[in-house]
Amino acid sequence: MKKKNNAKREAYAKKQEEQGKKVVTWIFGGLIVLAVIYLIWTITMMS
Repeated sequence: MKKKNNAKREAYAKKQEEQGKKVVTWIFGGLIVLAVIYLIWTITMMS
């Protein structure tokens, strides 16, 4: 019974880690997009 619970716990931890990596990727992607938009806005305001 213990082996079954450990297997489930490890599978859940692996799934959580993969989802966490996806969230971090999306956050950094969003920040990069916002930086590009801000850069374009700043350049248009200067000219």
